[in-house]
Amino acid sequence: MSGDVVVELKGRITKTIEDLKRELSKVRTGRASTAILDNIRVDYYGTPTPLSGVASVNAPEPRLIVIKPWEKSILKEIEKALREANLGINPMNDGEMIRLPFPPLTEERRKEIVKQVKAKGEEHKVAIRNIRRDANESVKAQLKDKKITEDDEKRISEKVQKETDAGVAEVDKVIVAKEKEVMSV
Repeated sequence: MSGDVVVELKGRITKTIEDLKRELSKVRTGRASTAILDNIRVDYYGTPTPLSGVASVNAPEPRLIVIKPWEKSILKEIEKALREANLGINPMNDGEMIRLPFPPLTEERRKEIVKQVKAKGEEHKVAIRNIRRDANESVKAQLKDKKITEDDEKRISEKVQKETDAGVAEVDKVIVAKEKEVMSV
């Protein structure tokens, strides 16, 4: 019973770290990444459809994303969706495909992005600490219901803290790597 608490804690911390990585993949760095287009929906015959469902999206160069629709008739809809997404990038439509040229980031903009990255990291650290709190409350409830002994409670609480520390350290590692990626020219 008490081992389940640690297993559940590990699983929830892993999900939190995966969520952080997913969110950071959408953050714009100096390089073009197709991940920033993941949440864009295109009106495809009245149905909001993911961009990847109506066109091929790739980054042939470090500062360029090319979107080639499978049907030329939806080129305007894709362009409209990109403009509404407010990416800070001006789509260029040539009648065949859409090009998204990424201008180089200024030093000031890079620092702004790093602040956003750190804020996301802090949010996820708080989430991990909340997971720790839930696990500790569960252990205390088991002790109160006499399902575990005080020695078990102490041992499990130490494991919970150890897993929490490892999760926070992993978040720090992910943030530092993203910071380095953003600041590199």
